[in-house]
Parts: sequence; structure tokens; C-alpha cells
Amino acid sequence: MNRAIVCIVGRPNVGKSTLFNKIVGKRIAITEDKPGVTRDRIYAEGEWLNRHFTVIDTGGLEPDNEDMIMSNIKRQAQIAIDTADVILFVVDGLEGLNTTDKEVGEILRKSGKEVILACNKIDTPKNPDEIYEFYELGFGEPMVISAEQGLGIGDLLDEIIEHFPEDVNTEEEDDLIRVAFIGKPNAGKSSLINKILGEERLIVTNIPGTTRDSIDSYFEYDDNQYVFVDTAGLRRKRSIYEKIERYSVIRTLTAVDRSNICVLVIDATEGVTEQDSKIAGYAHDNGKAMIVAVNKWDLIQKHDKTYREFEREIREKLGFINYAPIVFISALTGQRLNKLLELISIVNNNYNLRISTGVLNDIVNKAVLMNQPPSDKGKRCRIYYGTQISVQPPKFVIFVNNKELMHFSYERYLENQIRNHFGFVGSPIHFEFREKSGK
Repeated sequence: MNRAIVCIVGRPNVGKSTLFNKIVGKRIAITEDKPGVTRDRIYAEGEWLNRHFTVIDTGGLEPDNEDMIMSNIKRQAQIAIDTADVILFVVDGLEGLNTTDKEVGEILRKSGKEVILACNKIDTPKNPDEIYEFYELGFGEPMVISAEQGLGIGDLLDEIIEHFPEDVNTEEEDDLIRVAFIGKPNAGKSSLINKILGEERLIVTNIPGTTRDSIDSYFEYDDNQYVFVDTAGLRRKRSIYEKIERYSVIRTLTAVDRSNICVLVIDATEGVTEQDSKIAGYAHDNGKAMIVAVNKWDLIQKHDKTYREFEREIREKLGFINYAPIVFISALTGQRLNKLLELISIVNNNYNLRISTGVLNDIVNKAVLMNQPPSDKGKRCRIYYGTQISVQPPKFVIFVNNKELMHFSYERYLENQIRNHFGFVGSPIHFEFREKSGK
């Protein structure tokens, strides 16, 4: 069954994103007292009384505004409305009813969906007279709330789950694989996700900085369920002027933190940049599985060595993620997107791969026979045995007589021996050396 979907709509600056964050229990959508901050559809999971559902935040609707960004916002909101089971229509209870509210209400009436009207920003015991103006919209009795203060949210959630259709899924989903698409602005991350999904889920323009939030999209491939997370591209620090831009950087790093796999999208027309290296370094330091996707490959004039030269540049500049596979793609033409999806599946399997203790120690013992551990001042490091203690990323504990004698070059040697047998394509490998008395 499909997941129950709740869509939050309304004109700009009525508190939709604040309410969204309150419902999902964490700060995902950027909230700022400024119209137009939320531009795309932002997805997150909500739960109430053990009923699980997807919540969609949308950009503020201004039906008569024909600005290019606003037109995209309207299209995104309409798609969200079309996919929703319940629509949460948010209005400003302090300002009262205005013309834009009426225009949004007309759009929602035409949708034929279940609509719950929420009058926000009411944090006083007595309701202002402006509340009663909203009966004119024809959606029944308004629910009085304050998203900022958390007032009335429980009653609102009671009403929402009461309106779910009987044939939707509200069970908890715990097997989702989160894939964050990261990289500098305008590398084509949004276009890439849209091409894979086969729909315009994310706003795509040639205006840098269009994506400000980290945006979740759900996708199923090869019997696995994925959440694709589009992120705002990281800029150079001197390019970050607005407070909202700083929020976006934080949101990008948070998206990496909550992901399993990071797809670093590189613009083939620019090559590897400083920003690419920084965000890849952050993902690597946090133990994320990684894939390098070189986008806009269709725009490159090629000769017989182009592929190898570009690959060599990536390996030189991003040597710390030499475990990450590289795929050359085009979001515009769809070139090798199937290969990218296959790699995501392969990398996920490697990120969760476990090696039995017996097999691991066979590999370690053979490695020691071929190349003795390091020594210092007549004292040699002795390796007793190893075991794998976790996945995501795979982590191995190696027991030795003196961990101070273990050199990073020998650690790299052990990693290469393990990779020679099991690959671990796309996944970092972590080691911990512990001291143990001799046998």
C-alpha cells in the first residue's frame, strides 16, 4: 500500500514550515520571516498515535505572481496537492482572510481532496474576531493553532489521521536507504534526481542557489526502497551572504549526516573543485559510502584518452576516497543513469557487508606472512587476531601487543588485503587497534 501523505499549503509567510518542523519533530525546513524561503517540496516522516505518514512542505502560493521562481513553486505545490491524501491549508489567524487565501482555497476546492483548515499564530486563550472570516472559504470550522508555541498541534494531528483513507499504509518503515546527492551549486543534482524519478520533483533553473533546503524523494529500485536527498550546493565562504544561505550549508551537512550513501556530483565542464573536495572530505570523515558521478559528460569533447585523464584527475584530487567508484553520466540525456542506480545498489551491499571472524583472520594471517608488521628499536608489532564489530561503515578491531608500533602504512596494507578479497566498493573501512597480552 502507498504511504499516507499530508501536504501543507498556503500563501507565503503563514508559518507552514514552522508547522512542518513541529509535526515531524525536527528542524528540516528552513524557517525565516521572509516570503519565498521554501521553494521545493520538502518531504519528511511524521508520526502520531503510532500512525506513520509522509509530510510535504510546499512553497508559499501566490496564484497571480508570474515570476519564474514563483511559477515553479506553484507547479511543485500542485504536484504535492495531486499526490496528497490530506491537505493542511494554513492561514494567518492574526491577519485574517485576504484575497490570496481565497485564491489558494479555490485551487484546493478543485483538487477534490480532504482539506483541513488551520488558523496559525493564535497563542492567546481568546480567539480573535478574524478567525470567523475563514468560514467563508468553505472548509468547515478552522482549527486554531500556534505552530511556534506548539498549541493545538495534538488536536490538529488527531484530525489529520482521522481523514486518512482506509487503504493507505501507516506502518513504520525502517528499511529505507538514504542517498544524499552532494556537490557544488549548479552541478546538476536536482536535474539528475528528476531524471531518475521521471518527474519534476525538484525545481530546476539556471539560477545558482535554487535549492536551499535538503529535499527528500522516495524511490524504489532492485527491491530496495531509497530516499534520495537533494542538497544545496556548498559555495565558497565569501559567497555566503544571506543567513538563509548559511542555513543551507548546515542543512547540506545534516543531509550527509543522516545519509547512508553520498553521490558526489561533479560538473564535467569544470572538473574537481575546492568545494567538491570539502564536501567529499566531510562525507568521508563521517564514514559515508560514496560514489563519484561526473555529470554533463555529453558536453565534453572527447578523444581516446579523455575518460582516463578525467579519472586520473579525480583520483589525484580526491585520493582520500579512492574506494569510491566513478561513473560518467548526463542528467540531460539519461546517459549511464542505469549504471549509477546499479552502483548505488552495489555500494549499499558493500556498506553493509560482514566478514566472518574466521575468514578475516585467514586474510590477516596471510597478509602477515607476506609482509611482517612494523618494528621499532627492536620491538616488533604482533597481530593476534581481528574481528568485525559493525557495518555502515565496516569496522574491524585488530588485537595487537602494542598499538603504538602499528604504522598507518601497515594499516593501509591490511585494508588493501581485505579489499583484494571482498572489494568493499564504495565503502570506507575503519580500523581500531587494541592491545592484548600475548598468547
